[in-house]
Amino acid sequence: MNLFKGLEKFGLKTEGTENLFEEEKRTNASTEQGEAKEEIPSEESFLLEKSVRCTVCDKVFKTKMIKNGRVKRLEPDFDLRPRFMYIDTLKYDVASCPNCGYTAMNRYFEHLSSVQIKLIKEKICANFKPTGEEPAVYDYDTAINRYKLALFNTLVKKGKASEKAYTCLKISWLYRGKLEGMDEKDASLEQERRECLEQQEAFYNQAYEGFLKAVSTEMFPMCGMDQTTVDYLLAVMSKHFKRYDTASKCISRILSTSSASKKMKDRAFDLKEEIIREIKDSKA
Repeated sequence: MNLFKGLEKFGLKTEGTENLFEEEKRTNASTEQGEAKEEIPSEESFLLEKSVRCTVCDKVFKTKMIKNGRVKRLEPDFDLRPRFMYIDTLKYDVASCPNCGYTAMNRYFEHLSSVQIKLIKEKICANFKPTGEEPAVYDYDTAINRYKLALFNTLVKKGKASEKAYTCLKISWLYRGKLEGMDEKDASLEQERRECLEQQEAFYNQAYEGFLKAVSTEMFPMCGMDQTTVDYLLAVMSKHFKRYDTASKCISRILSTSSASKKMKDRAFDLKEEIIREIKDSKA
């Protein structure tokens, strides 16, 4: 049926116009095909190399950093582990001098006292062996080893409990990321998965104990986090280890403070409800 019958007198050709929305469908179909063909960007495309001067040996080296304008933030994990599309940015939050071995998370790298520099020179630099050229991108094993080297440096320099705890937390998160990338159906990875789970839990426990000590001995902000954020993190970790009394105290502080955002209070309230359900289920 020609819906435009009668327009011939205007000299217009109206054949093939029976379906008014055919062109729109074709356009949508071509758009969907274009989206399907969109290539996933490489991890390397999110990275840049930045020159850094080592606080210990005073030599300049290049370290990989994230192009902040390139990454798209996703919803974080239950314990605030950050997530980004196409890349795990946690892998690139450590600077490691290839000349002397001094290693630390980026936020701590430049902050050393003369006593700490002396300790690192004596116990790290004197024995450090360079591992050669770095890969273009870090896999999880490489990133974890860099964090472990940072943790060892923190122990040597007698760093704060919060720095050690935060490093342990990020190592645990990296093990979680590694586990997420493993094929659960691949039986050959079963042993490696078990080891990852054990390491993830061990470092998570160290992070928890470290933060508990830090909140009683240090001032806020801590590791770039205010008290509300640390309280929420501790509440989540306390729930994980079934230390419900500690979790409840942290949640109460969040819900009663005026400085906590609505989003944080909503998270704390949801966590409170989860804890109540867990306690009821354990008694059932």
